[in-house]
Amino acid sequence: MNTHEMDMTTGSLWKKIFVFSIPLMFSNLLQVFFNMADVAVIGRFVGAIALGAVGSTTIIVTLTTGILLGMASGVNAVTALFVGSRDSERVRETVHTAILICLAAGILLLLSGLFFTRPLLTLMNTKPELIDGAALYLTVYLCGSPALAIYNYGNAILSAIGDTKRPLTYLSIAGVINVILNLIFVLVFHLGVLGVALASIISQYISAFLVLKFLLQCKQDYGLRIREISFDRAIAGQILKISVPSAVQYSLFAVANLCIQTAVNSFDHVIVEGNSAASNADTLVYNMMAAFYTACTSFIAQNLGAGKKKRIWHSYLITTLYSFLVGLILGLCIFILQKPFLSLFTSDPDVMKYARVRISIMGLCYCVSAFMDNATAAARGLGKSIEPTLIVILGSVVFRVIWIYTVFAYFHTLQSLYLVYVSAWILTAICGNLFFIHHYRKLQTAP
Repeated sequence: MNTHEMDMTTGSLWKKIFVFSIPLMFSNLLQVFFNMADVAVIGRFVGAIALGAVGSTTIIVTLTTGILLGMASGVNAVTALFVGSRDSERVRETVHTAILICLAAGILLLLSGLFFTRPLLTLMNTKPELIDGAALYLTVYLCGSPALAIYNYGNAILSAIGDTKRPLTYLSIAGVINVILNLIFVLVFHLGVLGVALASIISQYISAFLVLKFLLQCKQDYGLRIREISFDRAIAGQILKISVPSAVQYSLFAVANLCIQTAVNSFDHVIVEGNSAASNADTLVYNMMAAFYTACTSFIAQNLGAGKKKRIWHSYLITTLYSFLVGLILGLCIFILQKPFLSLFTSDPDVMKYARVRISIMGLCYCVSAFMDNATAAARGLGKSIEPTLIVILGSVVFRVIWIYTVFAYFHTLQSLYLVYVSAWILTAICGNLFFIHHYRKLQTAP
């Protein structure tokens, strides 16, 4: 085992989960910062209308990214399971089947985006003054879907064997290029929204190239060999059993957020722009917390493969605590420093006024989402994905839609809209944790 790999079945879980997650946190943090750079450049150097246009696409971008992350979660869990059980042949079959699944998902998203971008933005009641810029940004951005699919595939494979440092390096290189291209395309060539979108997809293809290059040159079991790429039905079934419900969950989660965005769009465009600026905090916190969800799935899957049941339970508890603390600390920091944080994205006092409404509520609630998301990640580590997805659909999707058409429809205030998040998290967390605990107990009594 080289220095980049990690045996998750032995040693201190406190230390190993932390060491495993730190590069993931920085990777996610960099990704957020580079996305924030897109918004900051647009907001500072192009204007509020362009900022609102890009911000109006956030939910759809999250939807497509979530689908690809969902597909990658199955790759991660299945690979980690076979790594834990020391089944080299299955590891190789997983690597060479998974790339076909992920690439197909990326291409389908690209095609769907090209055909349905404007109708979806129209369905969301995107403001007339924003829709042209939003459609342009989204159409170009989605051309990077195949590259994002390949990067997530490679990241899933490497995370499954405990290597979270290389993805960080690749993302850092691509991200720096993204920021530089942002400034060149917007400030030098005056391409505005188009320039930001082009910078994003170029950086996505660079990160995909770097991770693919490593896997093709790697001589280990998890290395990729073009001549061995094939579709193994049994392996594909195991991957899709986790990936499809996970992708559906992300999709429906985004659909619920589409309803929220539609509710936001019912206000004046200044409120829409304020919401767009403030939602950057969501992405920052969620992605930092998500490092521990990846750790949760990987550690539980490896230890399941190794038959170490106590380490499964401890991995679940430790990753829940870590993710909660990250959400709490970051949320409080953003709450306290909301004015300087928001000034990165806008200097318009009216936009900032409405952005602070969202920050004031969400900043104190982010940590609650740890109990929901980590329970789902733990269940995937056990190979369970359908039931957790149904729990999330009912608790965080159906519940949100009902809230919008009842509580929000009655009060029609921003406060009544934003409180839907924490309410849904609490409900879903209770059900999700009961589900994981039930199946862990069944695992304990199994021979």
